[in-house]
Amino acid sequence: MKRIATLFKVVLPLALGVFLIWYFIKDLSDDDLNQIYGSFESANYWWILLSFLFAMLSHLSRAYRWSFTLSPLGYKPKYWNSFFAVMIAYLVNLAVPRLGEFTRCGVMTKYEKIPFEKLLGTVIAERIADLIILILVTIAVVFIQMEVIGGMVFEIAEAIKSKFSMGVLLVLVILLFGGGGSLLFLFFNKSFQHPLLVKIRGFIYGLFEGVISILKMKQKWEFIGHTIFIWLMYVAMFYVCFFSLPETSGVPFGGILTGFVLGGFTIVLTNGGIGAYPLAIQAVLMLYEVDKNTGGAFGWIVWAAQTVLLLFFGALSFMLMPIYNRQFQDEPA
Repeated sequence: MKRIATLFKVVLPLALGVFLIWYFIKDLSDDDLNQIYGSFESANYWWILLSFLFAMLSHLSRAYRWSFTLSPLGYKPKYWNSFFAVMIAYLVNLAVPRLGEFTRCGVMTKYEKIPFEKLLGTVIAERIADLIILILVTIAVVFIQMEVIGGMVFEIAEAIKSKFSMGVLLVLVILLFGGGGSLLFLFFNKSFQHPLLVKIRGFIYGLFEGVISILKMKQKWEFIGHTIFIWLMYVAMFYVCFFSLPETSGVPFGGILTGFVLGGFTIVLTNGGIGAYPLAIQAVLMLYEVDKNTGGAFGWIVWAAQTVLLLFFGALSFMLMPIYNRQFQDEPA
């Protein structure tokens, strides 16, 4: 079972990323490759460096925000240990998705002597707050870009309608709503105790409990303020990159938010979004009349810049964390 779990957690996301890279390059002609190389050469990398500043501000804020969830438990970790742990988590997530949060808690347990399970609980609370922000941004994108997204939905609906009769579509709609209603009934009826259903219930109830715990926090407004700041920095980091190429500098802010959301979801699919992130950005930019090759090149530029930043500071944190903590080894517990 452990080998199967490892396959799903490590090998499959990486394999999907490699496949998407192959999918991206398989049909490129020499002219396409030259155009992509040209975009890399002509890009103004000062804007990319500016995005590094916003990225680091978000990471620094994330490390500081952690103290607000640990304080009610009676722990006050050293700030730089929190920062190193956060950056190490990002680095590990590039190799094994979602393992970084466990590693983050593990190194903090080692150097701050805080129980692992308590650290993990605070990280889950943080992730719930981040998930709420992501959902709100996604909803905002749907409303802001209703014209573009609505056009896409209409085209898809027309394509489906041309292949199926109205009778078949009506049956599909009935099945869809009937299935959804059945799932809701099963979810709220606690007499059904199927293991999968129990896990789903536990996850959703856990989300609500996490939200409540945040609202009950003594420093909840500081926590919420840092959460908003972190996501503003994420958006700013992505936004300024659009000025690095003339072809992308005219993309409207709604389109930038669309790319931001879609690109964020791809990071869950593959290791650090490898392969998937550039394709997602390319697909969004094509909606705004950016050339396919330029959009792909832009996606790779942004992905590569973010990955290099995490690799550098993650590796640096691995080296600096034990050195930083040597000065506290002789202090009384």
